[in-house]
Amino acid sequence: MDRRPELARRFFHRYEPVHAVTYFAPEARAALDGLGYRGFWMGYFAGRAAPLGMVPTEVVTAVFYNFAPERVAKSLGAAWSVAGPDKALHAREESAVAALRRYGITDGENVRTAAQLAGKAAKSVGVDGRPLFAANRALPWPDEPVLALWHAATLLREHRGDAHITVLSAEGVSGRESNILQVAAGKVPREYMMRARDYDETSWQNHVTALAERGVLDQHGAMTAAGTKLKDHIEHTTDKLTLSTLDALDDREVEELFRALTPITRTVIAAGDIPAMTPMGLGRDDLDDDAAHL
Repeated sequence: MDRRPELARRFFHRYEPVHAVTYFAPEARAALDGLGYRGFWMGYFAGRAAPLGMVPTEVVTAVFYNFAPERVAKSLGAAWSVAGPDKALHAREESAVAALRRYGITDGENVRTAAQLAGKAAKSVGVDGRPLFAANRALPWPDEPVLALWHAATLLREHRGDAHITVLSAEGVSGRESNILQVAAGKVPREYMMRARDYDETSWQNHVTALAERGVLDQHGAMTAAGTKLKDHIEHTTDKLTLSTLDALDDREVEELFRALTPITRTVIAAGDIPAMTPMGLGRDDLDDDAAHL
């Protein structure tokens, strides 16, 4: 099937916001706080790691890749003594549906179509080398359309995340270095990333120095030509590896999925819970276009 990798990127920009309500919607924070988790990060790590079960914090650090190990240990270390994975899973699902319904997303034709086709895509790909995707895919598939759409979006984004980590690791870019590359590429500001991913000036500069020694950055932390080439390769290869999620859909179904999903994503964005700036560097420039452009 001759499809351009850029299609995977356009698809990502459509399903990621549907999933991301579980981090940014007030319903999600209230639900996780209601279980007794203390602060945003305990709820974040408990909710996202819950499909893995009660694994050691080192496993979550490895699977999530770009977070400071100290942050994972501090946030998740006591979480399961407060409320276990089953409760965290229930809270994140219920709160995601509550947020989406508040935006006006109901069990209409678009939602049913998007849920069915995104689900078909998510169910079609293998789990090899994709631990967080595999853990989420092992969960029961929801019947309720809004929840089924959120669940499919969650699988698709974790499939992409696992693939991205594979590429970074193959290129010798650590999780902590990958955040710095994101800043150097102009995706997010330095101060924002330092705060969001727990760097102090010394640790940040140590990673900049390591990347500069490879010729990826200059001594001031700016991207070199070699760094730009590496970053482009990482993103392009991630797109290539995740394009397979659409292989189960023929061209008509892909176009139908984009036409159904794009207006939903616009509704999610318009609700205002998901900030314009996130560590993922999401794009919104093409959301006025419902077509897949195969």
